[in-house]
Amino acid sequence: MSNIKNISRRSFVKSVGLASGGLILACNTPVFSDKDKKPENLVDFNPNLFVQLNSDGSLILIASRSEMGNGVRTSLPSVIADEMDADWSRVSVQQAVGDKKYGDQNTDGSRSIRYLYEPMRKMGAMARVMLITAAAQKWQVPETECSAENHFILHTSGKKIAFGDLVEIAKTLEIPSEENLKYKSPKDFKYIGKYLKGIDAKEYGNGSAIFGLDKRLPNMKFVAIARCPVTFGTVKSFDKTEALKISGVVDVIEIPRIEKPFGALGGIAVIATNTWAAFKGKEALKIEWDFGDNQVYDSDQYMNQITENVHKQGKIGKDLGNVNNAFKNAAKTIESTFQLPHLAHTPMEVPNAVAWVQGDSCEVWAPTQAPQSTRKEVTDYLETTEDKVTINVTFLGGGFGRKSKPDYVVEAVIASKTINAPVQVVWTREDDIKHGYYHTVSAQYLKASLDKNGNVTGWLHRFALPSITSTFMPGVDYAAGFEISSAANVPFDIKNLKVEIGQAPAHVRIGWLRSVINIPHGFSINVFADELAYAANKDPLEFRLNLIGNDRIEDTKDPIKYNTARLKNVLKIAAKNADWGKELPEGHAFGLAVHYSFYSYVASIVEVSMKNNKVKVHNIYTVIDCGIVVNKNTVTAQMEGAAIFGMSLAYYGKITAKNGAIEQGNYNDYKMIRMNEIPKVHVEIVESTENPTGVGEPGVPVIAPAIVNAIYKITGKRYYNLPLSDYDLV
Repeated sequence: MSNIKNISRRSFVKSVGLASGGLILACNTPVFSDKDKKPENLVDFNPNLFVQLNSDGSLILIASRSEMGNGVRTSLPSVIADEMDADWSRVSVQQAVGDKKYGDQNTDGSRSIRYLYEPMRKMGAMARVMLITAAAQKWQVPETECSAENHFILHTSGKKIAFGDLVEIAKTLEIPSEENLKYKSPKDFKYIGKYLKGIDAKEYGNGSAIFGLDKRLPNMKFVAIARCPVTFGTVKSFDKTEALKISGVVDVIEIPRIEKPFGALGGIAVIATNTWAAFKGKEALKIEWDFGDNQVYDSDQYMNQITENVHKQGKIGKDLGNVNNAFKNAAKTIESTFQLPHLAHTPMEVPNAVAWVQGDSCEVWAPTQAPQSTRKEVTDYLETTEDKVTINVTFLGGGFGRKSKPDYVVEAVIASKTINAPVQVVWTREDDIKHGYYHTVSAQYLKASLDKNGNVTGWLHRFALPSITSTFMPGVDYAAGFEISSAANVPFDIKNLKVEIGQAPAHVRIGWLRSVINIPHGFSINVFADELAYAANKDPLEFRLNLIGNDRIEDTKDPIKYNTARLKNVLKIAAKNADWGKELPEGHAFGLAVHYSFYSYVASIVEVSMKNNKVKVHNIYTVIDCGIVVNKNTVTAQMEGAAIFGMSLAYYGKITAKNGAIEQGNYNDYKMIRMNEIPKVHVEIVESTENPTGVGEPGVPVIAPAIVNAIYKITGKRYYNLPLSDYDLV
């Protein structure tokens, strides 16, 4: 093995010879470009392994982010492979464990490609340069006469040599200068920007892919936990007699409540030899609960409370011009109030985790979006050090933000430590819906003024919602800065604009859900803009384009400024694809919405019909501009999934509480869109040379408002509250 040299913070990779004869390349660069903002709590890459080329030509690439249908295990490695000019059929992907040496591993915020595209390109380019240098040395020719192609280095004379045959030389080379790297021209990309099949598709198809629920260990016990119906309630007493009579139940223990953002809620755990026995044992428990102060929570009363709060002056979030003067001098003013309920994630795979605590060490197998946060929570609970905690990331059967909160992992660790055996904690669907981290409930009040020509002269947006920050800082009862931005950065050319925030204390655990605050803000802004168009007696498309205004780069607080030309462009393309303005069958209408979120631009036009007062969506035309696209197959799938996710929220999404307890418990009363309700989803991806931006979430916020806007055109009735099932429309 060659000696490992020290690497300065400016160096990018180093080569390390392996006893197995392979070449490992390690990355030592921040995952952020100069145009992006680096969170204070994020460490730079420490030398870590992303590329392993073996002498037999096999190429192992590391996936540091979690795979949950987002395609990240294909997209990010394909960037390395493309810059290397590697043969994709020779590539295998290895999942990284949770470790800060891999940089930020949190798979949320639609940022995997945005953060890692450039580092992965650099890694691939570095590997290619080193292999070219190795070939040039072997042949005793100038490097300029050599090039890479499909896992070979070629010489202008026509001879070629396989990547694997160059490993022994390459692993002895000095590191090429990062500044002198030459990248492939986009016209030469083989994988980037193409439709690339998922590298794990075969495993999904034949059932060999290991999700969290699939993990098994010798002598593993199965755990089901009864939690207090009222969030933050505790156990007074319990009787385990009947539970222990269930065949397969071996023990019943108490799980303490850990008062941390991702700590265990606490409850009574049934330990069994199989999952079914654990579930049945849980049902047989007799528990007396202390519901605590939160049993007064009633979601209907709470909605009335926060609605009152948005009808009076709130804290200032943004104030441009003079809104009051605009309203005073208006030819017409319009005002509307919106109410949106709590939402639950409900991924198809419920929260689950396998843990094995042995002394002060622990190994975990879990479908987690946040392996490093998970590692820290486990480390803190065990009062050990991170080097003694291993977090293995399995495939995730959906996440949507729920599995970035590792409370379910902490529960497994507690149980394993208590009984001194490996365990698997499995939540039921009822557990998932009744004890999760909920998307915030919200009330919003919007008021706008129009001049005699139908132009918007003033805009007031006042909202109240329990903040995600309350999960981390109990007692916080106003929206945080990041929850204000999607209202404050509304991309309309309005000179007089004010955003205000009302008070809203939290009564449940608030967490981020796919698209986060853009769901309520994207809904109210798009529906209200449509309402203004009709008040101005203008076509909604024409009105929206005029409202966005002239092409400009908006100066927001974000490091990436939004470009109104790109926003208008996606709307124009969507309108063209749908043939906006064409004559539709009787009872049919188009509705539109456009939104900027996660630095991407998305527009959707939906074709809706109403028959017997029931809504049916026939077509959704979605256009996304997300900068450079790595895998069009993934982006298309994400937009299709976002359309279905958004329809589910619009049709059925509603979590309510009575006497502090969540009323919904399964897919019968927290419904999802069914196969027979799914429309045709048409997706167009804008070709772009701009830096990559988010994909997983920005397709969601436009769906519900586009549907509501179409319903108005058919019926003349405007719906300001969701879900539509409350009105018996679905």
